Amino acid sequence: MTNPEVALMMLGLFIVLVLLGFPIAFTLLAMGVGFGYYAYHQGGAIESFSDIFNNNIFYLVNQNTYSVMENPTLVAIPLFLFMGYVVERANIVDKLFYSLYMAARNLPGSLAIAALLTCAVFSTASGIVGAVVTLMGLLAYPAMANANYNKSFAAGVICAGGTLGILIPPSIMLIVYAAIADLSPLRLYAAALFPGMLLAGFYIVYVIFRVWWTPSLAPKPTMENPPPPREIYWDLLVSFVPLTVLIALVLGSILGGLATPAEAAAMGALGGMVLAVLYRSMTWTKLKESVFLTAKATAMVCWLFVGSWTFASVFSYLGGHDIIADWVGGLDMEPWQFLVLAQLIIFLLGWPLEWSEILIIFVPIFLPLLEVFGVNPYFFAMLVALNLQTSFLTPPMAMSAYYLKGVLKKQIELMEIFRGIMPYLGIVIFTMVLMYQFPGIALWLPDYLFGPYIP
Repeated sequence: MTNPEVALMMLGLFIVLVLLGFPIAFTLLAMGVGFGYYAYHQGGAIESFSDIFNNNIFYLVNQNTYSVMENPTLVAIPLFLFMGYVVERANIVDKLFYSLYMAARNLPGSLAIAALLTCAVFSTASGIVGAVVTLMGLLAYPAMANANYNKSFAAGVICAGGTLGILIPPSIMLIVYAAIADLSPLRLYAAALFPGMLLAGFYIVYVIFRVWWTPSLAPKPTMENPPPPREIYWDLLVSFVPLTVLIALVLGSILGGLATPAEAAAMGALGGMVLAVLYRSMTWTKLKESVFLTAKATAMVCWLFVGSWTFASVFSYLGGHDIIADWVGGLDMEPWQFLVLAQLIIFLLGWPLEWSEILIIFVPIFLPLLEVFGVNPYFFAMLVALNLQTSFLTPPMAMSAYYLKGVLKKQIELMEIFRGIMPYLGIVIFTMVLMYQFPGIALWLPDYLFGPYIP
């Protein structure tokens, strides 16, 4: 059996184990060590117990672990996570959702619109899909259920809105992509701003049109004694402006070149604590919860990186990347055909895999081909970022659906959630096509802020 065949067997076995429910990070690490032991075997008989460890795979795991720990780009991850968890526990999102609902109460599907807007704002403060979907599942879904919203429709709104966290800066996914592709996180953040806002806008337009076409999906809630407009807009001002200012300062300092992502994330974490104190919602218990959840999520990300990089290194060493890249390169395609094929592969991989495995294992296969086909790497990154929205929305591994199901338990069936998220898959694909036709949606802002990209 040749090495490329071993690599393909390694990949196929990994997908099977993931579908069987094994933990992804440690499955990647175990597969990397197991197949790496074969790949890096130095020959010779094993005469003592210590000879078992005389294999370069263990050195590779050690180096990958050290590389993750010292990567300056990844330092921003725990700080952004802490900022999001502090804001979540400060009850700011609760006030924001209610205020947005009251302000939009005369529009069709006002509760759904308020949920999407809250998801978009909270996503920029958090970047954590699980946190956004979970919180909005506890906050917005009961309100929509009490208003007799269709279950699938309400679930789809929350799941789709929650996934905006991996696209709208400060996105954890974009930080990971920058580390993998050796791109500037500043340019990636600038490139993602308009596509993220555009996608959120399309979601809102879809909700308004769908409810206008089928009013029974979202009956207009009755309100006997609505608060006066002055009170409504004051509550919106108090809940919306401080969080927006914090987000603007964080993103502005990054895009303006005043701070690195890690420095801006530290400022955001401090700002989140200040907001929590000003809202009188920061307690010692909530602070401990935020620290614990940050450490837990960061550890998961770090182990995922160690496992993914080990897996990818062994897979590449065995010739897996080369055989796939040679196959793609040998198809004699036009640039647009290459982009369609790459995005189709990533879309299909979103069925069994999460975004992190797709980024770390498969995206590096396409990166060397970008120069061959003359594709701007930042434009390709935005196509991938949009496409990865589908990894949270495509069964059977639609993680946003599982996050919501975990919160709602018996209130809704998983198949009802799947039905609700399907229209948003079409919206994501439409946005990708639109961005392909008008690349300036992604490239205008980074080119304006930092000058035209020069390879």
